[in-house]
Amino acid sequence: MSGSATRVLLVINPRRSEAREVALLVANALQAEGVKVSMATDDLDQWAAVAAEGDGPPEVDAVSADEHAGDGCEVVVVLGGDGTILRGAERARASGAPILGVNLGHVGFLAEAESEEVNAVVDSVINHRWHVEERMAIEVRILVAGELVAQTWALNEISIEKLSRERMIDLVVEVDGRPLSRWGCDGVVAATPTGSTAYAFSAGGPVVWPEVAALLVVPLSAHALFARPLVVSPRSVIAFEIQPFSSAVLAADGRRMFEVAEGARVEVRQHQQPVLFARLATAPFTDRLVAKFDLPVQGWRGGTRGTA
Repeated sequence: MSGSATRVLLVINPRRSEAREVALLVANALQAEGVKVSMATDDLDQWAAVAAEGDGPPEVDAVSADEHAGDGCEVVVVLGGDGTILRGAERARASGAPILGVNLGHVGFLAEAESEEVNAVVDSVINHRWHVEERMAIEVRILVAGELVAQTWALNEISIEKLSRERMIDLVVEVDGRPLSRWGCDGVVAATPTGSTAYAFSAGGPVVWPEVAALLVVPLSAHALFARPLVVSPRSVIAFEIQPFSSAVLAADGRRMFEVAEGARVEVRQHQQPVLFARLATAPFTDRLVAKFDLPVQGWRGGTRGTA
């Protein structure tokens, strides 16, 4: 994209001093070039609450702390780890503004740049130099006796997990209206390709390249003959039916929580609205995977060497 950005939403974790320092730098640099900067009221309030004298938030526009926070913005700049980026995705949801993450956390798999690259990020935002990448999201519906009782969405995954330590969840897994298996388990994860490197990965699921359209199902400590991770069509509808004497909690991206009582049905499908990311480079996902997980690639010579 070319041109000049006119308004940016800044999302940070105000409890971290490094995030506050970088946010001041970013906000001042953008505003010096005529770019308007917004921050949600909850970020500004938290910043003011934890800041020492002279370390207060910048003079920016305060906006509602909800999914409309990014309305009117060209891009949502997130300073922090993956958790903060997921919160940025919530704030950008209604506006459809792309998310540009600068990693101030540990792995920062969703981030586009590292903290030492923040000046290049500011320059790219000022000059509107980025391209937009779509990432699949999932839609989640919780039904009881056929009646919709809750609805949400997720970029990474939803997890359904047991409420009590001493009791497993008993559930039936369904794909495209047909029962697949019954699991006694600690829980289950339904993930997108983006989420395949998050909770689903920790639970033993496969890594799925982002351009692969698919839905993942990964059981958590299931006591069953057939309890392997599943990769299904993005057009499929996955359902989990909670059996009697079981109760659970559903977490969407680890942020939005819902109780799931016995007899409830949870349906998961691809969401019609993807999540947009602003990308500054076109590096292959393989390179991102190697860098973020610090994978050993010593000895690689390249497949084209020695060929005519």
